[in-house]
Amino acid sequence: MKKSWKKLGVTAIGLLAVATLAACGGTKEKTKTDGGDKKADAKTDKLVIYSPNSEGLINATIPAFEEKYGIKVELIQAGTGELFKKLESEASSPVADVIFGGSYSLYDANADLFEKYTSSENDKLIKDYQNKNGYSTSYTLDGSVIVVNPDLTKGIEIKSYKDLLNPELKGKIATADPANSSSAFSQLTNMLIDKGGYDNEKAWSYVSKLFKNIDGKISSSSSNVYKTVADGEMAVGLTYEDPVVKLINDGANVKIVYPSEGTVFLPAGSAVIKNAKNMANAKKFINFITSKEIQNVLATTTTNRPVRDDVETSKNMPPLSEIKSVTEDYDYVNKHKDEIVAKYNEVFVDSQSK
Repeated sequence: MKKSWKKLGVTAIGLLAVATLAACGGTKEKTKTDGGDKKADAKTDKLVIYSPNSEGLINATIPAFEEKYGIKVELIQAGTGELFKKLESEASSPVADVIFGGSYSLYDANADLFEKYTSSENDKLIKDYQNKNGYSTSYTLDGSVIVVNPDLTKGIEIKSYKDLLNPELKGKIATADPANSSSAFSQLTNMLIDKGGYDNEKAWSYVSKLFKNIDGKISSSSSNVYKTVADGEMAVGLTYEDPVVKLINDGANVKIVYPSEGTVFLPAGSAVIKNAKNMANAKKFINFITSKEIQNVLATTTTNRPVRDDVETSKNMPPLSEIKSVTEDYDYVNKHKDEIVAKYNEVFVDSQSK
């Protein structure tokens, strides 16, 4: 399929393109949105999307959206944090119509940037991941998992977080830093839930024991965790589902373990930008990415877990119904993230000094 959308990195050239969009949206575009002229808005053939998503996810959604609706997408890609900062700086005169990607916590922390809108498919989504705040729509899920190199773990049972305390694994467990990595932080909160709660002393005692066994070997990045296990440098790793399933699909010598205590699946979000210039098209896009048609495409052609349970799942990705899952207390984690990180730093320093 020929792609009609433009991929614009947020570089010097990308920023110039963004500035041009903001400054030269044109009198015609202003006329369409000023005064709430919904009929005129509905006739626009344009949509500006900000996204940190992978090429695989982008390619599975945007060309199909363009073809179905005859809408030309202008795609601006950069890191999640950078894009949210751009949205904030452009709030008085928005450039983007949709933000496509990013964690639930970022959406909760920036609610004033978004238009209230609930997808027409909302009641078809898995109940725990339906839009409950009125503006943030989930479209994929990603779970905290353990990646295992079978050659380096022969004779060692690894089915749970508890099994990672095995002395034979000391110094052989890869993890990123929960203070700086979103996936590592998600692993931390997953462990805390499984072991009694975010502020439970027994749960934090487990974290302390685990990091003693990790023995100070903190990976420099989230991707380095699963790569070192696949390359045979580390025996196991604390990572997330998407890249591990991809490794397995590609023939890598790794196994995926969903902790028997329970796995937290966190949603990726999307939202319509407040006062978007192409409001009707933005709402169409939100409906589109949660439709059964596209959820099935994501589930079978990428390694992203669908947010609907009436579609198939990717090869080597078991259905959610076959996995013991636990639910994150989003409100608590959002409000207490700094405290959780501070407690982790304290526990980590203590675990390395003994």
